[in-house]
Amino acid sequence: MGSAEAEDTGMEIESTGGPVLLREPAEGTPPVVADPSALAEACAKLAAGTGAVAVDTERASGYRYWPKAYLVQLRREGSGTVLIDPIALDGELGPLRDVLNSLEWVLHAASQDLPCLAELDLRPAALFDTELAGRLAGYERVALGTLVELLLGYTLEKGHSAADWSKRPLPVDWLNYAALDVELLIQLREKLEAELGAQGKLEWARQEFEFVRTAPPPPPRAEPWRRTSGVHKIRNPRGLAMVRELWQARDELARKRDRAPSRILPDSAIINAVTADPKTVEELQALPVFSGRVQRKYTASWLRHLQAARALPASELPSPSQPTDGPPPVNRWADKDPDAAARLSAARTALAAIAEDRRLPVENLLLPDLVRRTCWRPPAETHEDAVAEVLRAGGARPWQVELTAAALSKALQTTAS
Repeated sequence: MGSAEAEDTGMEIESTGGPVLLREPAEGTPPVVADPSALAEACAKLAAGTGAVAVDTERASGYRYWPKAYLVQLRREGSGTVLIDPIALDGELGPLRDVLNSLEWVLHAASQDLPCLAELDLRPAALFDTELAGRLAGYERVALGTLVELLLGYTLEKGHSAADWSKRPLPVDWLNYAALDVELLIQLREKLEAELGAQGKLEWARQEFEFVRTAPPPPPRAEPWRRTSGVHKIRNPRGLAMVRELWQARDELARKRDRAPSRILPDSAIINAVTADPKTVEELQALPVFSGRVQRKYTASWLRHLQAARALPASELPSPSQPTDGPPPVNRWADKDPDAAARLSAARTALAAIAEDRRLPVENLLLPDLVRRTCWRPPAETHEDAVAEVLRAGGARPWQVELTAAALSKALQTTAS
């Protein structure tokens, strides 16, 4: 869509001598669909449109515990933009499912949005991910705004990505921002699809999109408390038990109140409490964060959890190192298994050359974790067919196997001598 076309449609734009700044959608920002009659009307509009549907969601990450969709934005050729409030509709989206679940969806960074949409029983029949397409096409920066500016010549209004989208009513400027996120997705898809076709990568992209579309939910982490920011400062099992107790207590409270855990108690406060090891409420309240008005009413509870960790028998303390079924950290390979270190170095060099030649990120060529696992414990047979089978079992797509199996087979025959 060029600037002259934007003027014809009434889109509010601002000429800056470079990319055109979009402040609101071409047809204006529609009212939010928040009742069954409005939903039925919106679904009729969407059903009357043609082609794929652009999809986006707004969540309340950093504010709420549950990663729900608090707004769903849709746009389809001939239908215009539709903004739907699934909270007001209490998830009763049957008419929307009847329309959307048979269509191809266009999303940016689809893996971020698909889980909360699946919770609403909204699932695409096919998928085009503009972020992933940008990576495969060789763009170093693939944020939505960046790709829209590079390929379409527009700058999107920014500013509300980190907002609390659970707030009601939603401010008009937030709705403008949300609507703009789907305003140009279809046009962006067309540009990227043409470029991938010209580069001979369209089939690669289709395989990647289908992999994302059909990916199962990730399994829960065995010990999620170990992801507490700063936990690396705590080196003894007793201290780690205290981190675990505070993390679990915080998580339970956050879950009950549907608040982001960091808003219940920041990670930094957990680490400070464990490091200071307070024995009384007064000592705990003397620490940063715990001295605040809101926190003071919880300090007795936090202290009880610290005391519970102190009382645990040694057999119930966590291991200083996180259990894993994968290889050790790469910086230890040279000491533990010099041949494995040599294999990994050769594999990385070979894969980097392929990725550079094909103009795509090496992590999209083959998952780094799969490369590490294969190099640490290679198959008994390292010929190309055997390596290809290992890659397929590890989730590599056919295009990735075709490009990398031979090079990885050769790398796996490398030794340290």
